[in-house]
Amino acid sequence: MSNALDGVLVVSLEQAVAAPFLTCRMADAGARVIKLERAEGDFARGYDDTAHGQSSFFVWLNRGKESLVIDIKNPDDQALLRRLLAKADVWVQNLAPGATERAGFGSAALRAQYPRLITVDISGYGDAPPPFDVAKAYDLLVQAESGVMAVTGSAAEPSRVGVSMCDLTTGVNGLTGVLQALYAREKTGKGAGIQVAMFDAMADLMAAPVMFKQYGGRDWPRTGMRHNALVPYGAYATGDGRMTMIAIQNEREWGRFAEVVLERPDMKTDPRCQPNRKRMEHRVYVEGEMDAVFAGLDQAKLQERLRQADLAYASVNEVDDLIDHPALRRVSVDTVAGPVSMPAPPVRTDGEALAFGPPPAIGADSAKIRAEFAA
Repeated sequence: MSNALDGVLVVSLEQAVAAPFLTCRMADAGARVIKLERAEGDFARGYDDTAHGQSSFFVWLNRGKESLVIDIKNPDDQALLRRLLAKADVWVQNLAPGATERAGFGSAALRAQYPRLITVDISGYGDAPPPFDVAKAYDLLVQAESGVMAVTGSAAEPSRVGVSMCDLTTGVNGLTGVLQALYAREKTGKGAGIQVAMFDAMADLMAAPVMFKQYGGRDWPRTGMRHNALVPYGAYATGDGRMTMIAIQNEREWGRFAEVVLERPDMKTDPRCQPNRKRMEHRVYVEGEMDAVFAGLDQAKLQERLRQADLAYASVNEVDDLIDHPALRRVSVDTVAGPVSMPAPPVRTDGEALAFGPPPAIGADSAKIRAEFAA
């Protein structure tokens, strides 16, 4: 399955994160991805210089692709792009709203000309009314607009999700749509038009907070590293200053937690401690008793007790801890400045090793592609 998309040609007028993430996953699966770039290249190439002098974002999201420098306003390059699209399976674009239509490459028109083509338009707000129909949309902006920040952070202060959650979720949703369309085309012979909006991607993840408010009249509280509906479920400090995330999901687990971890069997049946709604109501008491016990333990001892009780827990790690984590799977990607090691993609197939091509230099494949698709 690592080459399941072998023979699929993807042409992508892409930049930043969302569309490159989608096409990166397709390249990982064996698709040929031709990345269209301006002369100055995808602006994500300049995000940082941490990966041997290269952008970590670009190296991560563009492995295994080909780069074609093109000017879609130039008549000769427009003709070249149409020759590419005549043979393409998938067209992806995440330019500003209306940009591809103005250049003559709107998705509806392309599908009319190339009926087997699958088109993917990634936008900020889809077909939302003004002013959102033309609004600029970046990850942090859409996290704010969609209300995600209202449910993230501590009670004192909202916060963003610390990675590009909006862009990446949008890319995953786009990939899902493409794979569904490819499968459907095997049956019908026809392509499909896929639209994925960043706002929609985050609004979908906000379904539970929306229903809490819409039907229950309750806000979804910002609880930092605590769960907003279960106690105990959150990060707790031990005497050595380390933090452990503990998750108790039912009354059987609470009983084992009280008896084995806290060594407080009286709390198993204390009316303030069960069921969970009582623990929520008396959270200050419950967590105060927990903190008193944990102050006399170090993290190793606490986690040993949690294992004995067969309860769920995790260490609250720093990035350095992740880098050295025994569960971290890695891949090495060759670049012009040398190999870059990074976390491996999460999907694994039995019996197949992961191998990825390098991210392209700007226009590295221009001459080859122009010759291949010459008039």
